[in-house]
Amino acid sequence: MNPYKPVSQLHFSDDELKHGKLIKIHGFPKNYKVKLFRVAVTNRTDWIVTNDTTQDNTDNTQKVYAIRWKVEQFHRELKQLTGIENNQCRKARTQRNHVCCSMLVWVAFSRLAKQLNQTMYQLK
Repeated sequence: MNPYKPVSQLHFSDDELKHGKLIKIHGFPKNYKVKLFRVAVTNRTDWIVTNDTTQDNTDNTQKVYAIRWKVEQFHRELKQLTGIENNQCRKARTQRNHVCCSMLVWVAFSRLAKQLNQTMYQLK
C-alpha cells in the first residue's frame, strides 16, 4: 500500500503526461478516484484535477480548464464590481432585471477598461 504523497512528488510516465494519472485523494471515499493532469507552464507546473475520468488528453483538458477559468473570472468580477449580490428584490421579474443590469454594467466596465488599457479593478 502506497502512502499518500504531495502531487509534486508523484512520478509521471510519458503516457501519464499525455493522458493524465488516475489518483485517490486523501479523505475522499474509498473507491473514488480522480484524474490528475500535470501541465508545464514556462516557469512553473500547474495541476489540473477532474472527476471526469473520461478525459484522456492533457492538451484538451488544458483548453477546457482555460474556458472554466474565464467563467470563474467573470463570476468574480460580476460579484465584486457590479453589486449583483446586493439585490433585495422579491419578484422574479425584478430579480432578472437586476441581474441583466449588472451584466450590462460588467460589459461597459470591460469595454472601458480595454479602451483605457487598465484592469476593471483599476477602473473602479
